[in-house]
Amino acid sequence: MAEARKTIYQLSEDEVLSKVSATKNGLNNEEVKARQEEFGFNRLQAQKRTTILQKFIEQFKDLMIIILIVAAIIAGIAGEHIDAIIIIAVVILNAIFGVFQEAKAENAIDSLKQMSAPMATVLRNGQTESVKSEDIVPGDIVLLEAGDVVPADLRLLEANSLKIEEAALTGESVPVDKSVAAIKDADLPLGDRDNLAFMNSNVTTGRGVGVAVYTGMNTEVGKIAHMLNTTEEQTTPLQENLKSLGKMLTWLILVIAVITFAVGMFRGSESLLNMLLTAISLAVAAIPEGLPAIVTVTLALGTQQMARNNALIRKLPAVETLGSTDIICSDKTGTLTQNKMTVEKVFLNEQLTDAGSTEVNLDDRLAQIMILNNDTKFQSGELVGDPTETALIQYYLDKKLPVNDFLAEHERVAEIPFDSERKLMSTFNKYPDGSIQMNMKGAPDQLLMRVTKIVDNGEVRDITDDDLAKIRETNHDLATSALRVLGFAYKPVDQVPTELTSEAQENDMIFVGLIGMIDPERPEVYQAVAEAKTAGIKSIMITGDHQDTAQAISGRLGIIDDPNDTSSVMSGAELEEMSDADFEKRVENVSVYARVAPEHKVRIVKAWQKKGKVVAMTGDGVNDAPALKTADIGVGMGITGTEVSKEASDMVLADDNFATIVTAVKAGRKVFANIQKALQYLLSANLGEVLTLFVMTLMGWQILAPVQILWINLVTDTFPAIALGVEPAEPGIMKRKPRGRTSNFLSGGIMTNILYQGLFEGIITLAVYAFAIANPVHSSEALAHADALTMAYATLGLIQLFHAFNSKTIHQSIFTVGMFKNKFFNWAMVASTILLIATIAVPGFNKMFHVTPLVSSQWMVVLFGGIMIVIITEVVKWVQRHVLHEE
Repeated sequence: MAEARKTIYQLSEDEVLSKVSATKNGLNNEEVKARQEEFGFNRLQAQKRTTILQKFIEQFKDLMIIILIVAAIIAGIAGEHIDAIIIIAVVILNAIFGVFQEAKAENAIDSLKQMSAPMATVLRNGQTESVKSEDIVPGDIVLLEAGDVVPADLRLLEANSLKIEEAALTGESVPVDKSVAAIKDADLPLGDRDNLAFMNSNVTTGRGVGVAVYTGMNTEVGKIAHMLNTTEEQTTPLQENLKSLGKMLTWLILVIAVITFAVGMFRGSESLLNMLLTAISLAVAAIPEGLPAIVTVTLALGTQQMARNNALIRKLPAVETLGSTDIICSDKTGTLTQNKMTVEKVFLNEQLTDAGSTEVNLDDRLAQIMILNNDTKFQSGELVGDPTETALIQYYLDKKLPVNDFLAEHERVAEIPFDSERKLMSTFNKYPDGSIQMNMKGAPDQLLMRVTKIVDNGEVRDITDDDLAKIRETNHDLATSALRVLGFAYKPVDQVPTELTSEAQENDMIFVGLIGMIDPERPEVYQAVAEAKTAGIKSIMITGDHQDTAQAISGRLGIIDDPNDTSSVMSGAELEEMSDADFEKRVENVSVYARVAPEHKVRIVKAWQKKGKVVAMTGDGVNDAPALKTADIGVGMGITGTEVSKEASDMVLADDNFATIVTAVKAGRKVFANIQKALQYLLSANLGEVLTLFVMTLMGWQILAPVQILWINLVTDTFPAIALGVEPAEPGIMKRKPRGRTSNFLSGGIMTNILYQGLFEGIITLAVYAFAIANPVHSSEALAHADALTMAYATLGLIQLFHAFNSKTIHQSIFTVGMFKNKFFNWAMVASTILLIATIAVPGFNKMFHVTPLVSSQWMVVLFGGIMIVIITEVVKWVQRHVLHEE
């Protein structure tokens, strides 16, 4: 089957009909029924779906979620039922959100199926019938007209001015001229198989007849559907980091709890129940209960910011993944370019000029031919037709010329339609003075074969060999610069010809000029590529276009430094011939891929992923969907993108603007940095709690109760940590190199910070406790110990709130980044401080939390202990910046 797929376009019409056991008269009803039983219906198959319940249960297999459930159980055992309910609520909300996202992601195949043509016109029993497209079988004769959606993969038998738009499948921005002749070359990419029509592509002009050779999952679109079904979702760096962190915390908690329990029992000073509660307290202290919720909230807030900048996030982890991106693989058409043909160069009177600076008017022959030899229609103020022709009209509309009036005054009285064999189109237009002019446009090489004269500064003279050489040289230069070139000629005629054939009429033409057209790059993309390069991100163009076009555009965008450097460009045919091992050796040196197939895109993404790189893939077509799904983050296009590509994506650009990706990367980097800040804050605080409880146990001191630890975690972990998630981006964030896949939340000095900060938090808390025991306010030993425990409780809570200020920046001084710029953070600190102090100062609360009211002198000691963590951290940061950096 694979070999047959490669050679079907090489077969003659008779060979194709014989291969599928069909005739030009179509199948009869019995044959259709038999083939439907053999080949099945002409529709795409979706992979087996998991139920909502299965998806929901799957969410609870994450280690961090398991830790949260354990924390809820521990809180319930300790009598803190409200905390247990809150933790379980967070777990359930996370699970529901995960199910919702997963269900949305499964819509990719549904969108692909919806693109299929609902009805098709076929020849059956020797008569024309309209049938459901899903009923088409191999061997059916299908009739195509402008506006139709191709219902299956067809080998064309007739093509009358037939053009089919295949951008969603091949990446080509211009409709393809179709032909019927067999093609000799083997292993051609889809875009060059001119005698085939592919399922779900759109007929833009002309008519055609084809025989169905592949249906359903055997079509090119079916291959993509199969790839979508079998492509595994990639875990994001965020998910990998949380998974590894969850494992580490699980073992750490178990080891600490077991050691503490064993030490306490060995000392023999505590009962079994008390030591069990102590071990539980340590476990509670070690678990960052709010981390998953904080990560979710931080990511959600990041999505809101991105949405305001036209980047719509479909999956929350994509926010952070963007920030770690090493490679952006981008489709060319509609992403790096405008997906709109534009006149860029004009060759007239042997002079090549920029189209924008060329002065034109409707007395110019070139303008007249470009407007009159044109099938563009005006509908509701928009131009409708072939993109090449609409671009010719738009050029003069942009020059503020009365194109509509000119068309109305120059009626078309006859024409010789475009033909893909001769690549020319001629019209006969009647002028207001009654004269008739024949206007011709088409491929320069074909047009030059039919000209004998040339317009030279308004004068008509015989064309010379030097003229022809100059025109051909200009044509070559424009073509190698990735421009599509059209030639224009005319001649006056006495009357409307009766024999409208190329042989009879298309001769003795007068050459006027050439125009060079291109799907131009988006003006903002060059700067976006440069910014990505500064941020250490490599931009790669992957396109179905020709190699020369891809190379020229990539040079203009700065994707490759030298537009003449062919070593950075690889064709799909070259890639097909390379082994995976050879390709992996070369992949780092290639920046442009031309004439590629969908499976090539997936292969490129995987090759980079094997090198440990985080890969983003942008795309708008059906052909991009498998690669979008394979990539670490798929970026779909909101305007030109198909629903298939959007559903397969993690993020959708509402403005189809490549520059928006750079903005999103910055936001992603900020999100990661803020999660790091929150993580550093949470784990250092929890380490301080663990150290405090562990030393208290070893010393035989009275220890903090589970309810006190839970309350400290609730008021200090939640609001300040969430507030850290909305800190503004630090200066220079886009000058840092990408973190890559091997980086994690504890890299970049975070682990060191957690250790020393947690150590000092514990030491300061223990020092306050020891000071309170040595300097009691009350003579009663019981009250003195109660006060000491209360001061330790207050210090442990307050020191964490002060430490939240330290965590606003990882390495910089908090006095340089603005301590109070984040209003949400300010209010979070006020709320947390009130909730902490209320447990001591408000009557009734102190009994509930086993604490005693403190006098002013005791509060001063507590306040001094809290401030000390700021002083210590600032000193260490200064050493890190100045001393360690110099080394």
